[in-house]
Amino acid sequence: MNSQAANAQGVAALNLPSVQERRSLREQVTHALRAALVAGELRPGIVYSAPVLAAEFGVSATPVREAMLDLAKEGLVEVVRNKGFRIVGLTEQDLDDFTEIREMIEVPATVRVAEIATPEQLEPLRRYAREIVTAALAGDLIGYVEADRRFHLGLLALHGNRHLVETVRDLRSRSRLYGLTALVQADRLFDSAAEHEQLLNAMIAKDLPLVAELISAHLGHVRRLWAAGRV
Repeated sequence: MNSQAANAQGVAALNLPSVQERRSLREQVTHALRAALVAGELRPGIVYSAPVLAAEFGVSATPVREAMLDLAKEGLVEVVRNKGFRIVGLTEQDLDDFTEIREMIEVPATVRVAEIATPEQLEPLRRYAREIVTAALAGDLIGYVEADRRFHLGLLALHGNRHLVETVRDLRSRSRLYGLTALVQADRLFDSAAEHEQLLNAMIAKDLPLVAELISAHLGHVRRLWAAGRV
C-alpha cells in the first residue's frame, strides 16, 4: 500500500487487495476494487482518483480507469468529471430491498442444492467455510468477503443455473458490507462466519427444513450486521 500517494491527495490510506499476474490487469483491478467496495474499504461519497488508486496497486492509471468505468456500469460508482470516481451510497431501504431479494432467491435455491447435491460436491465448500472463520478471527476484511463470496456462489453453482449465480453475485456487489471494521473491532463477525459450516453440515445431512432455517437466519444476520456497522 502506498500511503504517501494517498496522503498527497488527502485520502486515507486504503487496505486494498493485492493485484497478481493471473488475469488481465483490467480484470484484476476490477475484482480488487469490487472486493474493497463490498468490504467497505472504499467509502461512499468520497471521490477517488485513478492515479492515486493506481499508485496503491502499483499499476498504471489506465486499467484503474477501465475498471472504474466497469463498476460505473454496474451502478457501484459514478464518474466525477476531471476528478475521478465517487462511490455510490446505499440507504437503509436499499439494504432491506437487497436482503428481501436475496432471501427470495437464495433460500429456495439453497434448499434445492441440498436436495440434489452429493456430499462429494458439497464437501469442497468446507474449505471456504473455514477460511471465512479464519479471516473473521484475524480481522481480515477482504479475506472474509472473498471467502464468503466463494462459499455462497460455489454453493449456488451446484444448482446448475448460471444466471442465478450471476444475479446473486450482482446483489452481493451492490449490498456491500459497510461498517465491517467496527464489527471486527467489536468481535462481532465470528458468529456469522461460523454459520457457514453449520449450513454445510445440514446440507450434507439433507435436513431440508434445517437448511431453509439456517440460510434464512444467516441472511437476516448479515442484514443486522450491516445495520450495526452503520451505527
